[in-house]
Amino acid sequence: MKKFVYSFLEANNVHCSLIGSKAESLAKINSMGLPVPPGFIITTEACKDYYENDQKISKEIKHQILDAILNLEKLTKKKFYRPKDKCYVQPLILSARSGAEVSMPGMMDTILNIGFTNEVIDYLIDETDEPKFVNDTYLRFLRMFLDVNAEILKNKIDSITGSFQDIVFKMKKLYEEKKGCPFPEDTHEQLFCAIDGVFRSWNNKRAKYYRQVNNIPEDGGTAVTVQMMVFGNFQENSGTGVAFSRNPISGEKHLFGEYLTNAQGEDVVAGTRTPSSIDYLKKKMPDVYNEFSNVSQNLEDYFIDIQDMEFTVEKGKLYLLQTRRAKRSPIAAIRTALDFLNRGKINIYQAINRVKPEQIQMLLHPHFDKLSLDNATVIAKGLPAAPGASVGKVIFSSKDAKLWKEKGENVILVRYETSAEDIEGMHIAEGILTSCGGMTSHAAVVARGMGKCCVSGCEEIKIGKNYFISRETKINEGDFISLDGSSGNVYVGKIKTVNEGFSEEIIQFLNLSDKCRKILVMANADSPEDVAQAISMGASGVGLCRTEHMFFANDRINLMREMILAPNSKGRRHALERLFEFQKQDFQKMFDVASGRPIVVRLLDPPLNEFLTDSKEDIEKISYDLNIETLVIQETFQKLKECNPMMGHRGCRLLISYPEIVKMQTSAIILAALESSRKTNVVPEIMVPLVCDVEEIKFLKKIISETADELIKNFKSELTYKIGTMIEVPRAALVAEKIAKEVDFFSFGTNDLTQMTLGLSRDDAQKFLKKYYSNNIYKFDPFVNIDIDGVGELMKTAIKFGKNSNPNLKIGICGEHAGDPKSINFFKNLDIDYISCSPFRVPVARLSAAQNIL
Repeated sequence: MKKFVYSFLEANNVHCSLIGSKAESLAKINSMGLPVPPGFIITTEACKDYYENDQKISKEIKHQILDAILNLEKLTKKKFYRPKDKCYVQPLILSARSGAEVSMPGMMDTILNIGFTNEVIDYLIDETDEPKFVNDTYLRFLRMFLDVNAEILKNKIDSITGSFQDIVFKMKKLYEEKKGCPFPEDTHEQLFCAIDGVFRSWNNKRAKYYRQVNNIPEDGGTAVTVQMMVFGNFQENSGTGVAFSRNPISGEKHLFGEYLTNAQGEDVVAGTRTPSSIDYLKKKMPDVYNEFSNVSQNLEDYFIDIQDMEFTVEKGKLYLLQTRRAKRSPIAAIRTALDFLNRGKINIYQAINRVKPEQIQMLLHPHFDKLSLDNATVIAKGLPAAPGASVGKVIFSSKDAKLWKEKGENVILVRYETSAEDIEGMHIAEGILTSCGGMTSHAAVVARGMGKCCVSGCEEIKIGKNYFISRETKINEGDFISLDGSSGNVYVGKIKTVNEGFSEEIIQFLNLSDKCRKILVMANADSPEDVAQAISMGASGVGLCRTEHMFFANDRINLMREMILAPNSKGRRHALERLFEFQKQDFQKMFDVASGRPIVVRLLDPPLNEFLTDSKEDIEKISYDLNIETLVIQETFQKLKECNPMMGHRGCRLLISYPEIVKMQTSAIILAALESSRKTNVVPEIMVPLVCDVEEIKFLKKIISETADELIKNFKSELTYKIGTMIEVPRAALVAEKIAKEVDFFSFGTNDLTQMTLGLSRDDAQKFLKKYYSNNIYKFDPFVNIDIDGVGELMKTAIKFGKNSNPNLKIGICGEHAGDPKSINFFKNLDIDYISCSPFRVPVARLSAAQNIL
């Protein structure tokens, strides 16, 4: 018989994929003897069974759940009463919480306070003499049950008013109208309905969106943790809190968190009340604070990581409800990883895996310019919940945020509080501002995980319909504000931002990652400034210099047009001679800045249409500048137009048609290298684009070699150079064994290789790919994450065939995928020498390449 339900004791050695990360942690801390309310776990396999069984909980799973309830009753000496039972002992009230293998905070549903019947209510009122507590707890249960099980909108539930009896009656009537059946009074039915609701929440809109954004597999399912309730909303010596074993924003080593007296956990996380600092607990109940502080340190030592803990105090007694690896800001992630490494708690490989590559990218985000900040007007101050600076137009709903973003606007999402339904709006927004909630509210925790700037609990702002007012300033929807997530300040208008670069800690961390990786990280750079930027980011050289990008400047584009319009070779050479000086100067500066680092220069590879224009005004200007009749220009441009220019007269095809270009560019590269070689070692690498046949590379290699060798001979130099090709056409991958005999290196252009292999235009495909994602035809964008099964197989084939005929063949990857952590994870298994990405993605690639050796 398959086991679908585990007690906490049984779950201590069960894999996280089966019981979820939340339950795995609970089982471990329970085994440590820490104060955990007892419970049991319904596995992710039960969730999968539920979906395979037409969204029904099978009889076998129900039977195992009922057995677990009986065992829980024995353990707690409490009773999970049913309507006909008379209450003689303390009633067992339960919670049902979601918990997937990968933490998805707030994305799925939870129901608390399950197990209320009329008998239980009467018993608790008599036993506690606290009717307010009982009524409050019962209404909490009804609200959550209607929200999760009946999917009734929260604002509709919260709009119900009247006496306690009136509200209960109206809620149950609302449930019956929505579901077509009476509200379940049987506690077993309540629990099964709650479990059903949690399972269903695996596929709610916000959970699916969160998984898509965070690359979490769709087929994992959620476990359900059923646990005895403890009540922080009982009396003044009760309460609830969320705390971290160290500061998740700065990484400082001290207890950090918040506490709410007379509340349940949802009040803190949802931000419906702004809590006090954890120091309030120290003042109010010092013994409980000291116990919790010790527990916090024990948990950090046990898990060797920052812990995010939820706890409840019931009548002066501490209970732990959850501990998990804390979401943290990028700088906190680096500081804590270095701290644990320096204290010998983890090794270098573990340290570099403590930081997500995306977090390194977040550290490149701008901060406010100090001078501009000094002159800015503060209109409110809240809690500095997630660091960073953001500027955008004020929007008051996630739906509107999406609409404005689609129009190209940067937005700041302003909410009284955020909830899980706001996940898409939060992801889209530049920053988040809430008027309620603390440092551990939903807005704060999710924003930190996303790397978004957030100011929470800004009670000064009074939100109306499509506006807010603060300090006598009215901000309407669409007005600009600026948020400083490090100070909590809210400013009116736009403030200039600057990029301050990396701190010593970040540099130290990235240098550690460099020690662990086996492949070089290069950069795509097309100017001396780009090369300098790439080196400052830690690039080992330039893996792709796209020479066509050098021709679009105002003083060069007409020379290219003159060459294109030339009626013969003589006319083309005349234009190219003037372009030669520009090219040579650019290359020499790039070689000088690179200081001996390798530079791979790709010969001209634009579709010719990129230099053409239909504009009458532009054509008249070209006619005037080049002294060519407009009719001749129009006719020539019309002849050169192509139906599919990305697969037309470009790359090596253009170079074979116009060999003058090859001679000019080779001369510029070699002469620049010869000049720079006086100061530093230079080995230029010349790359031929879009080759699909060995005869193409033979033809162009001959021109390159003859041109380069003559210049080197005349210069009386011993300069060496390399010739390679870009593998971006599927046929090139299949005939790589022949091509490799003629070249020194391959460089995979994964952008075009993806485009040509999948038959998708990278510019147009986004119009319909959303339908592919929503129907699970594609799980990701193939232009962002490499298509392993198709493009990846072609790459493997090309490398294998190429190395067979040329064992010394150097292999690089220079498409946008070379900066994508998921793609790099695949590339690590290929026999490659380097990856090359845009300069600002170099730090991400450095870390990704290091992590991938594990």
